[in-house]
Amino acid sequence: MTEILDAARKDIETRLRELRDEMRRLEAAASALGAAGARATRRGPGRPRGSTSRNGRRKGARRGRRRGSGGRATEALKLVQQQPGITIPELATRMKIKPNYLYRVLPQLQSDKKVAKRGKGWHPA
Repeated sequence: MTEILDAARKDIETRLRELRDEMRRLEAAASALGAAGARATRRGPGRPRGSTSRNGRRKGARRGRRRGSGGRATEALKLVQQQPGITIPELATRMKIKPNYLYRVLPQLQSDKKVAKRGKGWHPA
């Protein structure tokens, strides 16, 4: 009975040595690929390996493109300059888009002091 236990113990120790050697080789390969640097940043709780933050951006970084750089906002501004007093539904018809987009764009142009609203119409600032 002790011979069986000794043989099992020997097999386990041999396998553990093999696994330690394999682990060292894998760690060396990972560090050569630069994976060690990826582990240096902190993941959020429950986040998958390789992710650094909840949204993948630095804190305070804006999403998307620079504000005011959209082609439709520029097109809407040109139409307002060409036809002062134009309404959002008229703009949408001329631009061949849905008006709900312009209800977001024109107030932004207004806060940038590019257009002004008087009544229902929009005028150049």
